[in-house]
Amino acid sequence: MWTFNAEAGTSTAQGFGIWLLVFVALFIFNEFARRWKWAGFFSFFVLPSFLTILWFFFMKEQTYTDWFHLVKVYSATAGCIIFWAIRHIQKKDKKGYVRWRLANVKVALIFPAAILAINIIEAVTRDFQVGKIYWNNFSGPIEGEVVGVLGGPWNYMNAIAGILNTVTITGWFGIVIRKETETDKSRDMLWPDMLWFWIIAYDLWNFCYTYNCIPTHSWYAGLALLIAPTLCAFTLGKGAWLQHRAQTLAIWCMFAQTFPAFLDSGAYVVKSTYNPWIYNVVGAIALASNVAVFCYMVYKWVKTKRNPYTGEIFTDLNEYKAIKALAE
Repeated sequence: MWTFNAEAGTSTAQGFGIWLLVFVALFIFNEFARRWKWAGFFSFFVLPSFLTILWFFFMKEQTYTDWFHLVKVYSATAGCIIFWAIRHIQKKDKKGYVRWRLANVKVALIFPAAILAINIIEAVTRDFQVGKIYWNNFSGPIEGEVVGVLGGPWNYMNAIAGILNTVTITGWFGIVIRKETETDKSRDMLWPDMLWFWIIAYDLWNFCYTYNCIPTHSWYAGLALLIAPTLCAFTLGKGAWLQHRAQTLAIWCMFAQTFPAFLDSGAYVVKSTYNPWIYNVVGAIALASNVAVFCYMVYKWVKTKRNPYTGEIFTDLNEYKAIKALAE
């Protein structure tokens, strides 16, 4: 699927080593940003403000300026800011009792699903675009992809998978805040109805998107950037996948904007083999997984009579109950 930069002397062991370093760094950063209120404020208010000045006034000839990269970095950061607000903004009385908090405002809970859906549709649009413009043609270097892309039916398969992934976002009005304990005071934003099968389908779709549309980035922005929040959601930060995904995506985009040479011209650049058979297999897996989740959602909808867009639909599952038990 990939080739390491042998011309720069990068061995396979070194390629895997730098991948592991990226993965660990993303995991650790997410833990830092989620554990403390001040850490989240620094990571998603202070840091991107400073970097914006750096990008547009001191690095405008080096950093990414295409619409997709700019939309991605700022939409991911905006998501982190909104999630931080939902987790932490509240009003207490003189005795310290909470009288009001943003997490209890139903309208505010629409934003996590909306931000997620917008990010997916951005990528779906790009998949359709690449498929149409570069159908069976290798693009060569283009803005946002220094090596190039190869369009084909895989773009359309994955675009459809992304649409299905958006349709199967359910239960956002059931978002709750994790209760504080002696070992975890993060107040994570838990989404009980967003369970492992949807997360895996998302990961497969998103990996296929990166492999289709930004293949030079897919080794890091595909694998490492998807596995890090998923691992956290299944272990230390159970039930808060979207929060972890937004935070790791935001810091990765900030890193990529600041150090584009790491992905595009450094010794650790990883390129696609541009094998149509591999593209088709990856696209088919992404599509099949999202079709399966869609069918399961419809099945639960019909069986339980619960509307997935006005309430929660997976409340009878043990995984849902385990996450709900963590809430305040």
